[in-house]
Amino acid sequence: MPELPEVEVVRRGLASWVAGRNIDGVRVLDPRAVRRHTDGPEDLVAELAGTRVAGAVRRGKFLWMPLETLHDAGERVALVAHLGMSGQLLVEDRDAPVEKHARVILDLSPRADAPEQLRFVDQRLFGGLWLSPMALTPDAGPGGTGSPEPLLPVDAAHIARDALDPALTPTQLRAAWRGRRTAVKAALLDQGLISGVGNIYADEALWRARLHYLTPAGSLPPRRIALLLDALREVMSDALAAGGTSFDSLYVNVNGASGYFARSLDAYGREGEACRRCLAAGRPGRIVREKWAGRSSYRCSWCQRVPAAAGR
Repeated sequence: MPELPEVEVVRRGLASWVAGRNIDGVRVLDPRAVRRHTDGPEDLVAELAGTRVAGAVRRGKFLWMPLETLHDAGERVALVAHLGMSGQLLVEDRDAPVEKHARVILDLSPRADAPEQLRFVDQRLFGGLWLSPMALTPDAGPGGTGSPEPLLPVDAAHIARDALDPALTPTQLRAAWRGRRTAVKAALLDQGLISGVGNIYADEALWRARLHYLTPAGSLPPRRIALLLDALREVMSDALAAGGTSFDSLYVNVNGASGYFARSLDAYGREGEACRRCLAAGRPGRIVREKWAGRSSYRCSWCQRVPAAAGR
């Protein structure tokens, strides 16, 4: 599943190629892709007609495009896009062949040297597009990356601020985790506590912070939480610089290019290999893969040892 860096790469593409353009027409090729729009595909098509895409905003893995109506100043609404497991948002020329798994096609107003369509392509149909009204953020801060406005879709109101959000501080993260006996990796994956972190980047950040994934989140002192947040930001910034992580053809940016940060992973997927940090220091640490909560966790056997307070 795309994680925060992958979704941010897509957001930046939408901001460059789609923001500021009008939606001239919409075709829903598969109603399942708009099932979260409770008023049905016909209503979605009618509501999108005559709107302008005001921008592209992201909080965690949630992506939305605030809309401006061209006719009146009605309720603020956003077109929400969730990529799910295999969703892609692609900008394409009008005469480009339609992808096999294209589900929704938006015709955009002409712009010099810019493709005329935005296509939502989703092989597995876990993602989707829908309209959501906008609401004020509880803390009056910006709703997400890409907009200074204190607004976010109602459907994203339960999503916490993400690791790359400058408004998230170690003090706030410590307050969210205080008293929790849950494993730190579980806390990282809880989108209501900190958003945008998935399995890959959790393992990478924990490796950089030298923390075992079973360490109780509530037991971490302020210094360790600050180090972990720094590690999250570093690994996600590195992934952004590389265009995201890609293991197959399902994750691509809006121009169809795959990311390649997978080549730089230090823990995830490196079972049996030497820990690079230990190797440099002459220690015997190796990356091990362990089953946890129905998924795989990767850690170094030497510098991410099981803490005494951890319970399996």
